[in-house]
Amino acid sequence: MMEQWQRGFVLHRREYSETSLLVDFFTEHYGRITLLAKGARRVRSPLKAVLQPFTPLLLRWSGKGDLKILTKAEPASLTLPMGNISLYSGFYVNEVLARVLENHTPYPELFSQYLHCITHLARGAEVEPILRTFEFQTLKALGYAVNFCQCAATGEAISPKMTYQFRENEGFIASLLQNNQTFIGQDLLAFDALDFREKSTLQAAKRFTRMALKPYLGSAPLKSRELFQQILPHRLKGT
Repeated sequence: MMEQWQRGFVLHRREYSETSLLVDFFTEHYGRITLLAKGARRVRSPLKAVLQPFTPLLLRWSGKGDLKILTKAEPASLTLPMGNISLYSGFYVNEVLARVLENHTPYPELFSQYLHCITHLARGAEVEPILRTFEFQTLKALGYAVNFCQCAATGEAISPKMTYQFRENEGFIASLLQNNQTFIGQDLLAFDALDFREKSTLQAAKRFTRMALKPYLGSAPLKSRELFQQILPHRLKGT
């Protein structure tokens, strides 16, 4: 029995039997955890309205097997007011975490960064810098180690004006090539500082994080990205 309340958020939920739900949570001290919410689909279940994305929750669960039972879930505060672009961007962040995080592995720093991310989305801040920052923070939490300040071949400091080729499992190497895997040095230095004020840096960061996250996300397309493109085809496509 989980004796202490744990802070957490719903990442994903799916139907289980006629009345229950399987819910993926992101918790502060246990990371991603899947819990069975018994009876949560019943009309009068107190869990029905509580188990919603972007609602800060206090959770308790029990069980000794792999699939534990949610015993209590209470809102710690009001649901964050997502709308339009922020909502779909939040769904994107949730889907990424649901796919890449290992079960029962704590990511306390990433949990804090997730809270910061969705809070700023709810406040209507500019979407793309928020998403790119969180993607880099997620890669760091996963142990993805790339040196943005040093050439992987020579060990020399990255030059702002030089072009660098990205090689998976190696890093960035000075190159005269120009393709989808080359980046300007000034953008790499901005990546290291999480400085996305320049539009060109944002575009380069989006290109890099898609490459870097792909091995973790797998081959299946992101449903949140497809939904975003269907509903808001002519708006900002931050994901």
